[in-house]
Amino acid sequence: MNEPEFIKNILSDDVDDKLYLGIDVGSVSTKCAIINERNELLYATWTRNDGSPIVSTQENLKYMEEVLPDNIEKSICGVGTTGSARYLIKALIGADIAKPEIIAHAIGASTYTPDVRTVLEIGGQDSKVILMKNGIVTDFNMNSVCAAGTGSFLDHQALRIKVPIEEFGDYALRAEEEVSIAGRCTVFAESDMISKQQEGYSKESIIKGLCKALVRNYLNNVCKGKKLYPPFVFQGGVAANSGIKNAFEEELGYEVIIHENYYVMGAFGSAILAKEHVNGQISSFHGLKVSEMNLAPGSFVCPDCANRCTVKYLVREEDKSIVTGREKDDAIFARWNSRCGKW
Repeated sequence: MNEPEFIKNILSDDVDDKLYLGIDVGSVSTKCAIINERNELLYATWTRNDGSPIVSTQENLKYMEEVLPDNIEKSICGVGTTGSARYLIKALIGADIAKPEIIAHAIGASTYTPDVRTVLEIGGQDSKVILMKNGIVTDFNMNSVCAAGTGSFLDHQALRIKVPIEEFGDYALRAEEEVSIAGRCTVFAESDMISKQQEGYSKESIIKGLCKALVRNYLNNVCKGKKLYPPFVFQGGVAANSGIKNAFEEELGYEVIIHENYYVMGAFGSAILAKEHVNGQISSFHGLKVSEMNLAPGSFVCPDCANRCTVKYLVREEDKSIVTGREKDDAIFARWNSRCGKW
């Protein structure tokens, strides 16, 4: 089992509080967060998906079962999911609510910084800006097909120039000269970096130039002329990059706030949403035993009306060969994605 790369655990051995679990499953990583009734973050993990959100989620649940108190499952009174795989994971674990990451990140940011006006979020494959006023989302936007500036692009560049990604930002802060890097797309940025290396510029200068270029690309292509107001909160995995943070502050002219739990803010917000949604009702959470199930996804097109929805389902691996998806038998673990709710 892959252990989480980041762990926060301040849960006491004697759990006597109602707890709420949030899971944020993105394109690159899976984040989990457990809060109490006071919205205090007691437990958090960050792990890479490795191409399978189902396996990643199951591994996180298994890890919880191993390291958290024995009565943890009975204390979880609500579960929420967010991220690109939120509906898949909601079906997998029996979550009570699934919400877009825009809402989850906004809730997370405003909980720690109540007067936040602009949330800058950069993850593994996407970037987004969220504009808020009085704790309410007023506007937002996400990046298009270009992945320049996202975590996966920075990981690739760090590997290519043999600099640990954990030290990428520190290199930028040590730069002694300015280098202009084209940041409008991944291809041009990488090509320009190679060109600057061949001209003899230092890694520090090239990395600083890349950070500044990617921030300009974010402001031009993600923010698209939107009026940005302080306070600014930066979250998502790329918030760990001090070079990007410094570049944002230079471009915006304001301090950029990064909370210590920046890497799990989507999961944190999802847990809060679950708490508000359940509101004392019994949760539909299947429990930590889901980590032991061998499940596979499938789909079929429902012909019963003009919508022709592509209904998705999870089936036990051993029964996959006998299931077409429409049978109402015990082999089907969960179905979702029909507009009418039939499945």
